[in-house]
Amino acid sequence: MAINTRNRGTFDWLIIVLYLALVGIGWVNIISASIDPTETYDFFDMSNLYAKQLLFIGLSILLIIFILSLEAKFFERFASIIYVVSILSLLGLFVFGKTISGATSWYGFGSFGLQPSEFAKAATALALAKYLSDIQTDVKSFVHQLRAFVIIALPAICIIPQPDPGSALVYAAFFFPLYREGLSGIYLIIGSVVVGLFILTLAFGPYYVIAGILVTAVILLIMNRKKRFGKRLYYILPIVAMLFVFSVDYIFQNVFEQRHRDRFNVVLGKDVDMKSIGYNTYQSEIAIGNGGLFGKGFLKGTQTKGDFVPEQQTDYIFSTVGEEWGFLGSTLVIFLFVGLMLRVIILAERQKSQFSRIYGYSVAGILFIHFLVNIGMVTGVLPTVGIPLPFFSYGGSSLWGFTILLFIFVKLDSNRVNDW
Repeated sequence: MAINTRNRGTFDWLIIVLYLALVGIGWVNIISASIDPTETYDFFDMSNLYAKQLLFIGLSILLIIFILSLEAKFFERFASIIYVVSILSLLGLFVFGKTISGATSWYGFGSFGLQPSEFAKAATALALAKYLSDIQTDVKSFVHQLRAFVIIALPAICIIPQPDPGSALVYAAFFFPLYREGLSGIYLIIGSVVVGLFILTLAFGPYYVIAGILVTAVILLIMNRKKRFGKRLYYILPIVAMLFVFSVDYIFQNVFEQRHRDRFNVVLGKDVDMKSIGYNTYQSEIAIGNGGLFGKGFLKGTQTKGDFVPEQQTDYIFSTVGEEWGFLGSTLVIFLFVGLMLRVIILAERQKSQFSRIYGYSVAGILFIHFLVNIGMVTGVLPTVGIPLPFFSYGGSSLWGFTILLFIFVKLDSNRVNDW
């Protein structure tokens, strides 16, 4: 394992500063979400969540130093091996895994746990970048597309039965680098239409949606009546769409579990008991609403201090920001995340190496999906799926996984002057 001695001090300090800001602000909010200000705490007592998180942050710094000390080519050279080890770690959960909150997603080490799915994202990003950057790979070839989809789908397939559908959902992020490298937009169109029809059917029922499909088909047929070719599509596609609409209820009732159906119903505004399945989202919305413009102040959030929001230090940490920091504080955090993602994309475009560019877009995509779904979940816009807010939520595996993901790219970017 070679140690890099060239180009020290060429790391992108804007990304590093944004990372430290998010980690620091996240830790402050973990303190707020996990302590009672009327009690006295031992700052270094590892039974306290904020003390554990501080330990996780310290170990993250060591991870960063280790990653940045490696040769940049190490990650490309060993991408396949890292990916295989990651898949094996996911498969090992079915034998050696520890069940926490109904999901067998962890390896237990005393009072600590390690969640391999958090590290599998970086491994998959490396493997996909390795494959797509191969000179013999043509992303416009269906066979090569299929192989790329297998690389993406394999860890997701291992994660779904744990069950952890939220972590599996994140793998949709890898379509970002695929599109950047030339994947046809037809996949995005088909995916958007399928999701749109599914949600509309759940919201309004099949007959209204079918009526909309027929009206749209007739309008398009009239607008293109002079075309001699392709008219069959105006008959075939509506029929396929209507068949899918009629299958939505079966899929919803037989494929999704009751807890998933209830979460969709909460978002769609249907009759769901807010004291049970909709409780988390309902209390989170109250907490954010309580914050107003400037927030209630550090350790002064009534919802936060009253422990009304379950899992507030993990998946619902943004509700603490909303209540205690208000709209302005929430906006600041959102700007930090958006700034980080944009910076990664800008740097990805500057890469001379295709491997580095693809990996950079993978990083941006993963951060975006986590950010979008988590904020949408906490504010009640999206169903609860249980994925953390990057660098912010409590948890060692999450923090380490995102740290590794981001700083591999920082290392690759620092070496772009040597790439040809």
